[in-house]
Amino acid sequence: MRSFYIVTNRQKEGASETEQEIRAYLSQRGAVCAACSLNQAGESYTDPDHVPEDTDCVITIGGDGTLIQAARDLAGRGIPFIGVNRGHLGYLTQVNSGQELTAMLDALLEDKYELEKRMMLSGQIFRRGKSAFEDIALNEIVISRKDSLKPLHFRILVNGEFLNNYTADGMIIATPTGSTAYNLSAGGPIVAPKARMMVLTPICCHALNARSIVLGADDQITVQVEEEGHMAAFDGNPAGPLFPGDEIHICQSRLDTVLVQLKKVSFLQNLSSKMARI
Repeated sequence: MRSFYIVTNRQKEGASETEQEIRAYLSQRGAVCAACSLNQAGESYTDPDHVPEDTDCVITIGGDGTLIQAARDLAGRGIPFIGVNRGHLGYLTQVNSGQELTAMLDALLEDKYELEKRMMLSGQIFRRGKSAFEDIALNEIVISRKDSLKPLHFRILVNGEFLNNYTADGMIIATPTGSTAYNLSAGGPIVAPKARMMVLTPICCHALNARSIVLGADDQITVQVEEEGHMAAFDGNPAGPLFPGDEIHICQSRLDTVLVQLKKVSFLQNLSSKMARI
């Protein structure tokens, strides 16, 4: 790799200094490096038009949210991502700083890495039979309360067949990558990130027998909204309010996120290490 693009979340402590360190090191090694900053002057997203066509790798500086947002913004470009953690746990980010940072840059420059594809979700909201909104997600799509504290009612279908009615605070449809995020907090299962499947997890379900359900990557989930007060979010990005009669169709996206993997650490080892820090 010789051409890099850096996405920096300057709200994270030390992120600006880390960016300067990376840019100086890459320049010293003869690499090309462009950059952008998030959360400056109201900007929160990476503009794909500003990312050079010949970019070999996107380096994000922040937390998992910074990497996820950049992956959503640049979906379809096929550019690998690697993250430098300036946040909390950092399940997706590879390194922190110091010697780890230099070792990461050397590995990228010397092509000593592996690429790992992660599945994404595609979600489409239908209103009166017409598409009203469409987006993708790397972690999860969540249907939850818009404002009031009353429980919500969901009707779930899989491949057009009725699955169950839920009364809950919300519903999470997660990818394997997102299984260690909100899904985990809601009591859902942890799934190996290279797997291709979807996890359906109710949030605080008002039933004794409510459990997560793991579905295949080729399945299509339909969430039918029966009352007001619902809203949908794609990787935390709100899609606006939902109305009675709306349907959310969720399936595997045709797009993948490509992550750079440097460390010869298994998923379970990494999970154990991260969880020990909570």
